[in-house]
Amino acid sequence: MSDHVRQTEPFRWDGIEVRPYKAVGSHFAGVTRQVLFEGGDGLACQLRYFEIAPGGWSSLERHHHAHAVMIVRGGGRVLVGSRVFDAVINDLVRVPALTWHQFRATDSAPLGFLCMVDCERDVPERPDAAALAALRSDPACAAFLRV
Repeated sequence: MSDHVRQTEPFRWDGIEVRPYKAVGSHFAGVTRQVLFEGGDGLACQLRYFEIAPGGWSSLERHHHAHAVMIVRGGGRVLVGSRVFDAVINDLVRVPALTWHQFRATDSAPLGFLCMVDCERDVPERPDAAALAALRSDPACAAFLRV
């Protein structure tokens, strides 16, 4: 990868493919991803740009690795653990390891964010019935979740 990657249009970069978020599934809606940086030069991290279409949401999941997320476009709501909060441009969202999380865009604009994770990481875990029931026991979480 080049030492400099030029932005060619808003939230699109030269030579960076816009990919599907994940394999087709019903547990998310309207999400794309771009891998902007893939480790190397002593950095064992991956920097990705995700964009959630208006009204869309990411999958509800957790992992053994942490995330550092910076909102760079639009706004939305986020679940981290059992807390639901608004997130807007320039907010930093920290997702600790083994913490349930989900991102949702507003109905009026996309939600775009940079996400940094370790290059070596585990596969996402989706909630089983017991975990989902525990999350839904909180009314704010229950109203927020899309699964």
